[in-house]
Amino acid sequence: MAEAASTSTSSSTSIPFRPPRAVLAAAVPSLGPDETAAAAYEAFRRHTSTGLRRGGGGVAVVWFRSDLRVLDNEALARAWAASGAVLPVYCVDPRALAGATHRFGFPKTGALRAQFLIECLGDLKQNLQKRGLDLLVRHGKPEDILPAIAKAVSAHTVYAHKETCSEELLVERLVRRGLEQVAVPRGQGGASGRSNKPLSPKLQLVWGATMYHVDDLPFPVSNLPDVYTQFRKSEKGMRFVGGESAALGRVHEYFWKNDQLKVYKETRNGMLGPDYSTKFSPWLASGSLSPRYVCEEIRRYEKQRVANDSTYWVLFELIWRDYFRFLSAKYGNSIFHLGGPRKVVSKWSQDQALFESWKDGRTGYPLIDANMKELLATGFMSNRGRQIVCSFLVRDMGIDWRMGAEWFETCLLDYDPASNYGNWTYGAGVGNDPREDRYFSIPKQAKTYDPDGEYVAYWLPELRSLAKERRNFPGASYIKQVVPLKFDGGHQRKDQQFNRQTRPKNIYRRQK
Repeated sequence: MAEAASTSTSSSTSIPFRPPRAVLAAAVPSLGPDETAAAAYEAFRRHTSTGLRRGGGGVAVVWFRSDLRVLDNEALARAWAASGAVLPVYCVDPRALAGATHRFGFPKTGALRAQFLIECLGDLKQNLQKRGLDLLVRHGKPEDILPAIAKAVSAHTVYAHKETCSEELLVERLVRRGLEQVAVPRGQGGASGRSNKPLSPKLQLVWGATMYHVDDLPFPVSNLPDVYTQFRKSEKGMRFVGGESAALGRVHEYFWKNDQLKVYKETRNGMLGPDYSTKFSPWLASGSLSPRYVCEEIRRYEKQRVANDSTYWVLFELIWRDYFRFLSAKYGNSIFHLGGPRKVVSKWSQDQALFESWKDGRTGYPLIDANMKELLATGFMSNRGRQIVCSFLVRDMGIDWRMGAEWFETCLLDYDPASNYGNWTYGAGVGNDPREDRYFSIPKQAKTYDPDGEYVAYWLPELRSLAKERRNFPGASYIKQVVPLKFDGGHQRKDQQFNRQTRPKNIYRRQK
């Protein structure tokens, strides 16, 4: 498999992008500290049971991973019920925080997501302290840290939420192997029995990342339908504040204070401003927000205010998120492979100069460049924007889709491997949906979703002086376009017959 080309030696350089000052002030949620705390308190009050009995003894360790919350945390609840003492632990794994992506060597975690993680951990620590617990944060590999801690405190069990992708599954296996080398004397750590032979701490993994539990599916994961619709039928720039309290505050703000849920379906394709969509994804990805909690709040909203297409659509998209998680469990590493789960035979370019123009927002297409500037500045991009820049990279540039996926892995606050690679395989035509040849016409997308050029003018200040109708089509007033479009304004160019994939027909469907 071809590796990425070496870094471009082009002499062209660009001034480092400086985001508009307003970005730094537009926090999500926009609630003040007192209002955020009140919203979180009310959520905990409604959903916390005081009747959870403790039926065990000894020490249990809770290994926090992508579940940085107290509310609806199955691993924490089980540890509490099965022990006399609970030790919450988070391992800052250098492979995830400071490592590089698998093929193209981008940073695994960008600065914005690292800061968001720090905020999540700080808030988790505070919420645990309010419940008489504390969070132990250690830097190192979980397979080294957890066995050592289990041995030091004579823990009988390490509880954690199960993951589905290969790197995370490998760490689970290594942790289990490490725990098997630890000996806890009987009579300590909850261990009992007639034999005096020491016991090893157990690794107890529970499912808790999806709205629907894997055991509630009407089929084994291996029989998961390859098309989402079949699965479903069977079942302005911003600065995001990390942590469970902020997540619960955002749900309160979007659903109840601003009353935006009832119009979500009409606004969800927006690209500018805080409330065109829920913006829950960074907290869902870090596990600071439970999808089941969001579902419960939607049901409560439907009872107290209105049930309509918009309330349904948020649930629909939560199920999409579940689907990608289950799909990663079914197909394993194939979601990271060039040909995807269907093993599509394709020819892709790894032209470094072209790719860098895309990732730096210097393609000459304002709608592409504005979206990439937003990603760099905030760690977030709208769903519509993600589809557009994906289509441009793989359809118009012909670049290896994995380069885009790995760059998103670096930059996105809401990165999780199942959703990120699931969406990229889907957009690149190597996933499981029959509409694999999806093409987003940039002129059509710009006219439909940014008709006055407000979005591109916000992120590309040099376009603000242009007439609104010219901002997305600036011509010589903007930098030169790096590639021609395969479809120009909805019509395929005669000199750009595009037939990369080895199928009899390869007609790209232009999206509305």
